[in-house]
Amino acid sequence: MCGNAMSSQIDPVTVSATGKHTATVIFLHGLGDTGHGWSYALSEIRQPHIKYICPTAPKMPVTLNEGYEMTSWFDLYTLNIGGREDEAGIKKAAALVQGMVEEEEKGGIPTNRIVLGGFSQGGALALYAAFTLEKPLAGMVALSSWLPLHESFPDAMKVNNESPILQCHGDLDPVVPYKFGQMTKSVLSKMCSNYTFNTYPGMMHSSNAKEMQDVKEFLDKILPAV
Repeated sequence: MCGNAMSSQIDPVTVSATGKHTATVIFLHGLGDTGHGWSYALSEIRQPHIKYICPTAPKMPVTLNEGYEMTSWFDLYTLNIGGREDEAGIKKAAALVQGMVEEEEKGGIPTNRIVLGGFSQGGALALYAAFTLEKPLAGMVALSSWLPLHESFPDAMKVNNESPILQCHGDLDPVVPYKFGQMTKSVLSKMCSNYTFNTYPGMMHSSNAKEMQDVKEFLDKILPAV
């Protein structure tokens, strides 16, 4: 299987709305993970009118990990700034995520009631998919992430430059360094009008209770019950 193939996607883990379903959060996991862990984390901050969808990426060889096959949204060649990126794989994965948005819209949820979010590689994909989507979203959440193919922006951006964005990063992250988060901040803050960047002192490549509370408050604000 080539690094940018997107095949045999595992069925997403869904945390269904317990009340009238009027909004959806699609949240993408990081490299080597599955949707199960984040579905649990989101169920801890759930609101009854929101459905949470946590898909699992297909398995593919990952160059960064010496070709070892694992769940991955696209291939990773390096985590060095300015390094080679899997452009074809990123775009193909973004189309997959945008298709999930389309399915929710067909199910009666307008795109401005849908949030794209993710952790690490998943957050990177969520940002790219959101910015290249041609319909307005309710917002975006990027945890311990970066903006892939950043040199293609703002030209590649469609309509979501005004959608609320919450970006969060631990200042001791050894995997996606904090400076990556800061560099992404410098790009997003210039091209997006409704942008928040939160730093979590002492946090590594993970999440914590304060970050999840901030995510909850952000979602409560942009996806109120209707």
